[in-house]
Amino acid sequence: MERKKSDDFGQDDDQKPQHNKVLVEAAFRYQAVPPWTKQITVRAMVTSFILSIVFNFIVCKLNLTTGVIPSLNVAAGLLGFAMLKFYTAILTKIGLLKQPFTRQENCVIQTCVVASSGIAFSSGTASYVLGMSGVIAAQGDGANTPLNIKNPHVGWMMGFLFAVSFLGLFSIMPLRKVMIMKYKLTYPSGTATAYLINSFHTPKGAKLAKKQVAVLFKTFCGSFLWACFQWFYTAADGCGFVSFPTFGLQAKAQRFYFDFSSTYVGVGMICPYIVNISLLVGSIISWGIMWPLIEKNKGTWYSADIPATSLHGIQGYRVFIAIAMMLGDGLYHVAYMLIMTSYSLCCSPKTKEDKNLESSSPPLVNPSTASTEAGTEVLSENYDEERRNEYFEKDQIPNWLAFVCYVGLAIVAIIFVPIYIFRQLKWYHILTAYMIAPVLAFCNAYGAGLTDWSLASNYGKFAIIIFSAWVGAPKGGVVAGLAACGVMMSVVSTASDLMQDFKTGFLTLSSPRSMFFSQVLGTAMGCVLSPLVFWFFYKAYPLGDPDGPYPAPYALMYRGMALLGVEGVGSLPKHCVKLAGSFFAASIAINLITELLKRYETKYKLYRFIPIPMCMAIPFYLGSYFAIDMCAGSLILYLWQRKNKQQADDFAPAVASGLICGDSLWGVPAAILSLVNVKPPICMRFFSASANAKLEKLLSGD
Repeated sequence: MERKKSDDFGQDDDQKPQHNKVLVEAAFRYQAVPPWTKQITVRAMVTSFILSIVFNFIVCKLNLTTGVIPSLNVAAGLLGFAMLKFYTAILTKIGLLKQPFTRQENCVIQTCVVASSGIAFSSGTASYVLGMSGVIAAQGDGANTPLNIKNPHVGWMMGFLFAVSFLGLFSIMPLRKVMIMKYKLTYPSGTATAYLINSFHTPKGAKLAKKQVAVLFKTFCGSFLWACFQWFYTAADGCGFVSFPTFGLQAKAQRFYFDFSSTYVGVGMICPYIVNISLLVGSIISWGIMWPLIEKNKGTWYSADIPATSLHGIQGYRVFIAIAMMLGDGLYHVAYMLIMTSYSLCCSPKTKEDKNLESSSPPLVNPSTASTEAGTEVLSENYDEERRNEYFEKDQIPNWLAFVCYVGLAIVAIIFVPIYIFRQLKWYHILTAYMIAPVLAFCNAYGAGLTDWSLASNYGKFAIIIFSAWVGAPKGGVVAGLAACGVMMSVVSTASDLMQDFKTGFLTLSSPRSMFFSQVLGTAMGCVLSPLVFWFFYKAYPLGDPDGPYPAPYALMYRGMALLGVEGVGSLPKHCVKLAGSFFAASIAINLITELLKRYETKYKLYRFIPIPMCMAIPFYLGSYFAIDMCAGSLILYLWQRKNKQQADDFAPAVASGLICGDSLWGVPAAILSLVNVKPPICMRFFSASANAKLEKLLSGD
């Protein structure tokens, strides 16, 4: 993502190519900006609720399969535009349209939908919540006491989310001007979404958006029908196209195969190339090299009698080496972000641009006082910034109100959570978390503004280990650590999301108040929808089964981190600690090498080809099938860009979104069929020639 602000550093005003500067707001200067009460409309909220249901299903499915979730901002903005444009077009034809559809209303929809789907991630239904369950505890062979198990239920999940999910919105809201106006943080996703929404509401952009919606609808239908077709061949586990041995049966046994998932082909088209390559590299290192070598030592390094799912066997190596890589990567980025944040706040010299902003001189030109020459309006070079600053200063929420709300909601959570939901946590545990959370929320929001990388899950992982060790296994330390992860993630994640949305609102002249309240409404929708959607899957499928359709890999990993906190490393299989420590160090070293190359090797930009440790760690547990799907998506995008780059740039996000939405939403009728005991009629399996001969002999009775 190009970062526009940095382009101007080191250039004096008289050296800038002023005549080439594009003024986005010039296209909208004759359009009235509606007040914030007209930006949050009933039709916008109805549209947001419908799309929130769709996106919650998508995020829940992705969480339960691999945990890899791409940015859905573009899809939310595009679908919101399409639905309301269709609705307002009908009202216009029959003469009943009372309020035109504006980009501010589009921004409200996008904010609400992304906030709701963000709760589907931070709610931890497929990670720390499922990690508390008896199903996952049975795979861990440790701390399986009643105090260390809490099975999911809609009631307590909703109560917990409502208790903890709103504090993040108030934790750093007083810093919105500092983040957006003073430091001018980029927030790449928020900026990209804003430019997308702005483009939709210009005549040229509206035509392109109409074509994008048509492409999205076609790929949605194709993906949905393909998922429906595949369902007919999955009468039992291991049946269907999802078990197709693309590279042979031996490779299939090591989880190297293409499973025909249009969801992950679409995800691969959205994710950067290096993410998909990192997943494939991690697959080759783990399932191609390490696990076969370790399994040769079965009976020496670990007992040959324990099941394959036990953390005391091969599963222990898979889980804890992956955890070590994630913790190493997370620790590096947290430390790096703290250092960069401190340096940026304390040591960076002020640019000429910053000094101009802080001066008391009036702006050169205001929208209402633009000068004219020979009948042509002449706008200030800083017209966009002046107009955006003007509207961002309006409709402010008092800082004292944010402070009071944060303290009040914290008191409610401190009382409610330990008494009614998690008795393993005490009031002082939650108080400690809420005293630390605003600092971490600021660091995460600042880092996301610089890099677009949210570290909310990393802060949650550290909370698991710290709080589980603090409480201890006899007092329910596993559940306490996982619950503390939820408390921390909710604050840190929602704070970062809010700042992204403030940036989007800033660039679309949307009121800060409308952005905040749409975030609140979206969060409330997520607190209701996320548990309900998860419960839908929970009742329809065996979640957490490593060999099932929804393995929920992060559930066992998060519980494994809690076990590390309460039990230490003594219970792990032989050499597991040494291997995990080596990969922990390697993860930090890879990040250091990448950063050094970024700074000092600029000719060939070799850092672009170094894999990301966090991404490499995911297939250590799951295998490579989804990585192959995602690499197929990358290959499609690459070939498309080679053939017609402009067309690919315009339509690839729509194609990818359609593939993801269609395949994911087939999960709804499939789950309903499963609940009413309607099973697919056909089982398509694949056997070797010798196994097939034995099977035919058995069936013939010879």
